[in-house]
Amino acid sequence: MLIELKNINKINITSFQNDLITWFQQEKRDLPWRKDRDPYKVWVSEIMLQQTRVDTVIPYFNRFIEWFPDIDALAEAEEDKVLKAWEGLGYYSRVRNLQSAVREVKEKYHGKVPDTREEIATLKGVGPYTAGAILSIAYGIPEPAVDGNVMRVLSRILLIWEDIAKASTRKVFEEAVRKLISHEDPSSFNQALMELGALICTPTSPSCLLCPVREHCQAFEEGVQNELPVKTKKTKTREVQLAAAVLLNEDGKILIHKRPSDGLLANLWEFPNVELHHPIQHERGTIMDLFENSLGLNVHLNKVIGQIEHVFSHLVWKIKVYIGTINNKIEENSEWKLVSTEEIEEYAFPVSYQKMYQLFLKQQRTPK
Repeated sequence: MLIELKNINKINITSFQNDLITWFQQEKRDLPWRKDRDPYKVWVSEIMLQQTRVDTVIPYFNRFIEWFPDIDALAEAEEDKVLKAWEGLGYYSRVRNLQSAVREVKEKYHGKVPDTREEIATLKGVGPYTAGAILSIAYGIPEPAVDGNVMRVLSRILLIWEDIAKASTRKVFEEAVRKLISHEDPSSFNQALMELGALICTPTSPSCLLCPVREHCQAFEEGVQNELPVKTKKTKTREVQLAAAVLLNEDGKILIHKRPSDGLLANLWEFPNVELHHPIQHERGTIMDLFENSLGLNVHLNKVIGQIEHVFSHLVWKIKVYIGTINNKIEENSEWKLVSTEEIEEYAFPVSYQKMYQLFLKQQRTPK
């Protein structure tokens, strides 16, 4: 870490802080979670912003706060309603962990979000970045909040050639932020670093000529800003072939299934589906056999209405979408439901199955 600390010594830290914060105060985006410094709202926004773009998050944040305006409301809410509020944002373990942590805050801290790193870091789903963001933005405590944006910005400013894909590298950047952060306004400083990475110091083609801290940037001075940060590529994702069906019973109700309470997309609803392991299983007759053998469903698949591809961080789902009918009587329980098109709106589905449902609705509207 000596190289990085030496590079920090090349910077006029007070001037860097002033240039960065002045730019932020003038140019910052008008975002709903910036309207006040409520620790709960900061917390919700930071959890939503993990893996998700700001523009996507805004309407979700507004609705979430409308439904669950404070710690008590979220702590007492039914999980199904919470998942429905999150529907479409993905990475659903985030919101399950958030609700679990909020319940702990209510019980253990009387509804007040902890204001020390030692306490806040023990909450479920609150990692070093989220802890630092809440402490600095909501409480004005000079703690580092290091995410991808911050690592990219500082790798260029301080000429850091460490691989940001390695977990150990975060410590290098946290140490750098501790040296650089404004103790007078840590909230603006940390948000400014994030904002700079989002708007100016972007992953490709950074807008160096518009950068408020360009004169402090050692990568710009050496002309290597496009070579930083160093980031090794992830391992290849795994492909999974699925066949899924919107199945109607004789009353025109749709069969839906609740996923297990742990693992991928836990407790969300889906349309019945089977995994296709071999090329021969892609035949319609074989798929109907799989539905019976795997799920106990005697079905007739009428036709394919589309193909959906959904990319996760570690795998890709390729879903062949059918419409069909159920021949056997369904006993409804906590995992299997028969619902009308009106009732289905109450259930939370992953994005891939929302797309599948839209294909079904389009099919229904198409003249025969």
